Amino acid sequence: YMKSIQGTVTSLKADNTAKVSVERMWTHPIYGKSVKRHKGYACHYEGIELAEGDTVEIEACVPVSKTKRFRVVKKVEKK
Repeated sequence: YMKSIQGTVTSLKADNTAKVSVERMWTHPIYGKSVKRHKGYACHYEGIELAEGDTVEIEACVPVSKTKRFRVVKKVEKK
C-alpha cells in the first residue's frame, strides 16, 4: 500500500484513463538549489468528472492494464 499523492491531470484521451503529472521538489545535496522533477502516471478512473488541469489524488492499486498501476481517488481542485 502506498500513501496517496496529488498531481495534475494532463491528458484524458484514452477511455477511463487519466494521465497525471506529479511534481516533487528537493534540495540538491551539493549546490543547495531547489530542483523540480515531474513524473507521469497513467491512472484508472470511473464515475468521476475530470477535466485537464484538475488537481486529483491518486493511489497505487493492483495492475489494471500494462501501464496502469494507479487509480484516481478523488478530485481535490477544479481547473
